[in-house]
Amino acid sequence: MAYKSLEKYLNSSALCVVADCCIVPCRDILTRTRDIMINVDLIRQEDDLSHDGYFISIHGLFLFLKGDEKMIKKLWEKCVDFHGHECPGLAIGYKASQAAKEKLKIDFSKDEDVVCITENDACGVDAIQVLLGCSFGKGNLIYRGTGKQAFSFFHRPTNQSIRIVLKPFQVEMGREERQAYLLNAPVEEIFEFKSPGFQLPERARLFKTIICENCGEGAPEHKIRLMEDKKVCLDCFKDYSREL
Repeated sequence: MAYKSLEKYLNSSALCVVADCCIVPCRDILTRTRDIMINVDLIRQEDDLSHDGYFISIHGLFLFLKGDEKMIKKLWEKCVDFHGHECPGLAIGYKASQAAKEKLKIDFSKDEDVVCITENDACGVDAIQVLLGCSFGKGNLIYRGTGKQAFSFFHRPTNQSIRIVLKPFQVEMGREERQAYLLNAPVEEIFEFKSPGFQLPERARLFKTIICENCGEGAPEHKIRLMEDKKVCLDCFKDYSREL
């Protein structure tokens, strides 16, 4: 969902001061800011804004949130808390998750019903973990290292899938401007939507643990190799090849 920019109101006459901090309820817009002022009465009259709405400042860009948009902002904050900071990369994963939810009609996965195959190990993957419940530990987050800003989502119960690829940016933007653009633009403007060119792997399996006869550490049986009549782990195994 695109947020509503309030830039068109910045030059109005009857002005009320808006706080320069994170979130301000409409009923509490009484705090002084440096130099940004908005005609709140005009906004309410033209857009029928609710007293339950909120103004939010993202690096000086003032936006109004109402209804379910407040929940969207909470989800963004949750991603930021998990990741440690806000950035354009996190916004990519955030919007990719929102796009997957819309296109596949999915939500947070408590098990392996939703699977993400990410083609990068960048910031956006953290947002996917938070919003869709895809994680390496649960077996429904799989890494495919092409380095592309691309994410494939699979929904096992419906056998539906989609590959979401970030479009090249058409204009140069600074870090803050790019983040604001990613958070506000429609998903169709940001991404290309394709079909994955690979099959969904089987569900995660449990394997018997084998003790390495060299170092004494345990490893799952499918990661054990035979070397000099000993069962050894991948760390101890010395591969042999004459291929060029």
